[in-house]
Amino acid sequence: MTLSEATRTALGGLDADAVEDLARRTVAEDLAGGVDVTSTATVPETLMGTAAFVPRAPGVVAGLGVAMACIEVVGPVTWDVVGVDGPAAAGQTVLRMYGPVRTLLTGERSALNLLCHLSGVATATAAWVAAVAGTGARIRDTRKTTPGLRALEKAAVVIGGGVNHRMSLSDAALVKDNHVVAAGGVAPAFRAVRELWPDLDVEVECDTVAQVADVVAAGADLVLLDNMSLADMVASVALCKPAGVRTEASGGLTLDRARAVAETGVDYLSIGALTHSAPVLDLGLDLTLAV
Repeated sequence: MTLSEATRTALGGLDADAVEDLARRTVAEDLAGGVDVTSTATVPETLMGTAAFVPRAPGVVAGLGVAMACIEVVGPVTWDVVGVDGPAAAGQTVLRMYGPVRTLLTGERSALNLLCHLSGVATATAAWVAAVAGTGARIRDTRKTTPGLRALEKAAVVIGGGVNHRMSLSDAALVKDNHVVAAGGVAPAFRAVRELWPDLDVEVECDTVAQVADVVAAGADLVLLDNMSLADMVASVALCKPAGVRTEASGGLTLDRARAVAETGVDYLSIGALTHSAPVLDLGLDLTLAV
């Protein structure tokens, strides 16, 4: 089967075929070549019911279309309530469907695993966004994503109010410390990338204000300020802004000092924990049998 129009709409800009493939693999992993032995034994084949996905705590819900796909690859259902990814209150029904109870229960865990994780990413992002509100700084993700889930996790960051860094190694250049070692210096590394890929944005990681001065002079588009003190961030911003070079703070950032970092004038705070360490948002599935 293919995904319903309701599910494709809920997926927004995500690749529906890729999500369907992920949903099928996720459910297949849960079944491990067999059947849902508990549901098959305890649930009559013809029993119908209604199931609602409900947050147990307030947060930002992301991945509703992905959860829908996990149910639909098990079997057809009718969608009664399809919420919109975004803020949700505890106890609010964000999805509700009607269909065979065996279908609902077999797809439940696959749907919740992805929905809770993606909602956790969006909720964590929203907390960082709130922490820097009014400073002009934006919250960005990194490539520290779960293998196979990058597009979904980065979409969740956007739902939480953040912005995406590069999606892959090929769509933008980021010269890091090991590239600098290989190229023989920060400025030579930047020039090597610019010469080979003149149309790509080139970001350069710098550990010192002196390195920042070198890459600004070389023409970098964006400078990553790696594990710098607040004072060094202020000095680096002062070098970059007049030249039209954007700045991004990274390394050792915590939510409680996010505002202080943002107030140095940086354009972005880059947070790997948004995708690699976000706690899940607790959601559950509430089942009601058809009368």
